[in-house]
Amino acid sequence: MCEMKKMIGMFLLSLLMVGCQGTPHLVKRSQMLMGTVVFVTAVAADESTAQQAAKAGLDEIRRLEELLSTWIPTSELSKVNAAAGQEPIQVSQETFELLERSLEVAQLTNGGFNIAVGPAVKAWDASGEGQVPSHEDLEALRPQIDLSEIQLDKKKRRVLLRRQGMQIDVGGIGKGYAADRAATVMQTSGATAGVVALSGDIKTFGRMPDQQKFVFGIQHPRKEQGEVLGRIELENEAVSTAGDYQRYFMKDGIRYHHILDPSSLQPARGCQSVTIIAKEGVMADGLDTGIFVMGPDKGTALIESLPDVEGVIVDQEGKMIVSSGLKGRLRLEP
Repeated sequence: MCEMKKMIGMFLLSLLMVGCQGTPHLVKRSQMLMGTVVFVTAVAADESTAQQAAKAGLDEIRRLEELLSTWIPTSELSKVNAAAGQEPIQVSQETFELLERSLEVAQLTNGGFNIAVGPAVKAWDASGEGQVPSHEDLEALRPQIDLSEIQLDKKKRRVLLRRQGMQIDVGGIGKGYAADRAATVMQTSGATAGVVALSGDIKTFGRMPDQQKFVFGIQHPRKEQGEVLGRIELENEAVSTAGDYQRYFMKDGIRYHHILDPSSLQPARGCQSVTIIAKEGVMADGLDTGIFVMGPDKGTALIESLPDVEGVIVDQEGKMIVSSGLKGRLRLEP
């Protein structure tokens, strides 16, 4: 009888060990990349695979930063900018693809999203001490902001900025693209689920070990950081938020922020924040800025017209507009 109990106990122990071995492992890592702290979460069958996947995701973002960052003089985009008005520069497939997607989002948003608006953004210096440039100074920059002056040669994978002084910056779409790429690399490395978060740009795939979806909170644009308007569960989706509270300065009681309307070269005034949920991080990241510039009415119409795209817009008066596909998913905070 004791021997039978011993055998049953060993059998139950072996089942417990198998269950533990089969439990997915979750690993979290972070690193300073692309000018922000990047958080990566990887879920895999064992800890070693999860660690490897998390590392692969961070390595991919670092590789892309070296191609795309305008803060790195040797990056491909820095070379393109340095050759503005002179000669085309051959770039990698990743850089060329991102520039193509940037122009695609620009077209969707009627020019609201513009990767060439950097010289005007610099003139406002909303990320620094802030200054209000004169109308004349801004108009002098206008020729440099014309997207039609960006020439992409797909066959030779070359990029030419036709006008001297032009500068392109993919900061408004590059983090979403990097999140997409990192998520793909992590899955190739064995991750069954995960999250890649670059500041306000987040890409998810799969589910948590307990089969729960990943939860994202939408920042309240007029309250302390950490206070949210609502929460939404994500699965195989990306989310990105653009807001006038992220980089701004106050002058004579007026808020001047970094999201400029390319048509006026003034801060866009229709929204306080725009959050976009999409299948791709590159679309979510580019659309949030473009729709912020378009304003609530045109922005909502665009969201409703696009497949696999949803959004939450907070207009200038603080009214929240939720797209039709989110009305059953968004949990509002009191």
